[in-house]
Formats: sequence, C-alpha cells, structure tokens
Amino acid sequence: METVEQLHEQLDNVSQLRGIVKTMKALSAASIRQYQQAAAALDGYYRSVELGLHVVLRELHGAPPLTPASGQARAAAVVFGSDHGLCGRFNEEAAGSALTWLAQFPEPLVLAVGARAQASLEQAGETVQVSLLAPAAASQIVATVEHILLQLDAWQEAARRLQVRLFYNRPLHSGGYRPAELELLPLSEARLQQLEVMEWPSRLLPTFTMDAHSLLASLLHQYLFAALSRACADSQASEHASRLAAMQSAQRNLDERIEELTRIYRRARQNNITAQLLDIVSGFEVVAPGQS
Repeated sequence: METVEQLHEQLDNVSQLRGIVKTMKALSAASIRQYQQAAAALDGYYRSVELGLHVVLRELHGAPPLTPASGQARAAAVVFGSDHGLCGRFNEEAAGSALTWLAQFPEPLVLAVGARAQASLEQAGETVQVSLLAPAAASQIVATVEHILLQLDAWQEAARRLQVRLFYNRPLHSGGYRPAELELLPLSEARLQQLEVMEWPSRLLPTFTMDAHSLLASLLHQYLFAALSRACADSQASEHASRLAAMQSAQRNLDERIEELTRIYRRARQNNITAQLLDIVSGFEVVAPGQS
C-alpha cells in the first residue's frame, strides 16, 4: 500500500501535468482563432482573384487560355500535416487520403509539409522527395506557400506536365475536422468556364490595358497561391482543433485522477492519524496501567 508521502507526491505530479495540459489547451484555442482569421482573409483574396480572372477570360472571348504540353502527366501530391504530436490521428488521416491516390501512379512525386506527415507517409512505404516545416504562425504561411510553388515549378519544368493534388484536413463548424483534397493542376477547364460566365457583382465591369495573356498568367499564379494558402491555413486550424480536443479529453481524465487521488490521500491520511492516536492511547495505557 502506498504511503501518505507517495500519494502526496503523485497528487502534486498530476496537478502539475494538469497545469501543462491547461496551458496547451489555451495555446491551441488561440492558434485556432489566428488561422481562422487567416483563412477568412484568404477567402476574400481568393474571391478578388476569381473576379480578375472573370474579366480577363471574358476579354479573351472563349479562346483557350492554356495550352497543356503533350505527353502523360506525372502525379505529384502535396500533403499538409504537423511537426508536433498530441493531435490524434490528424497526420495519419491526411496521409491516408494521399496514399490511396498515389497508389494509382508509378513513381509519383511527394511534398510533405510537416515532419509528422512525412513520417506517416514513409512508414507506409511512400518516398517523400521534399519535406518542409509546417508554419508556426499565420504570418509564416506565405513563406511556406512560396517554397511549395517554387518546388512545383521545378517539377513542372522537369516533367513538362504535372498533375498536382493537395491533401489536408479542413476544420468543421461544429468542431473537429475532416480530410479534404483539391486538384491544383492542371487547372480545370470547367472551372475556368464557370469563372468566365459568372455574374459581376456590380453594374460597372472593369477593364485593363496590359496584355491579356500576361495578365491571365499572373492571375493564374495568384489563383494557385490562394488555393495553397487556404489549404495550409485550414490544415493548421484543423491541427490545433484536434490538439484542443485531445487536451480537453486529457484534462477531464486528469481531473478524474486528481479527484480519485485526493480521496485516497485523505483516507490514507485519516487512517495514519487514527493509527497514531491509537498508538498514543496504547502507550499511555502501558505507562499508567492503573489510571483510567
């Protein structure tokens, strides 16, 4: 049976661990808000790029904006995960979706954002050509996306045709997240046609003076940048939502453990006090047997 001192030490250790969990929960809650705001700002930027594409595509009068290179496209996956644990099956679910898709192609290219995502892919036998650290703050999303775009440009130049799909987790309004994927390249002709015929939000249609094809190429680059940035922000928000849920569960378990240890400690302490009192009474009766 554990002594009172051992129980007291256990109670202190569990209480300290609960404090750490509470701090991590607060940090995750603050980080979720940060990435949600970034995603909302990117939604507005994405909408502006779409409106710009609408104007340019109307000017081109249905001419094909892209001329894909001939030959078979090489598959490439960008998998968004995390660098840190304590977030449940967050990385395994993003990697699982990517592995299912990659199994269809010979010698695919893989870019992993986050050391845990890379580990999940490599444990399943998939080769990861490029690994990047996940952004530690919303302000670092731009730098991460720029690195991804540079790598995709290098792969595009080497393979001529590239089929790129994003794999990430998307946060839910009700809490938690769900796996998501997005076809990044080649750009969908159906989507470009939708942008061409979409309604303009006002009566005045803007115009431009620079070359239409040059402007289109610039807007398409921004379109890819916005799509990658949104996926990255959603992934980071999902990571912290998963960690928040894990910390909430851990805090409930620790609260129950503290309550249980407190009951055991109080019972043991009371038994210890009772035993000491009985020892005192017994000793008194031995010393003064004739006194009552």
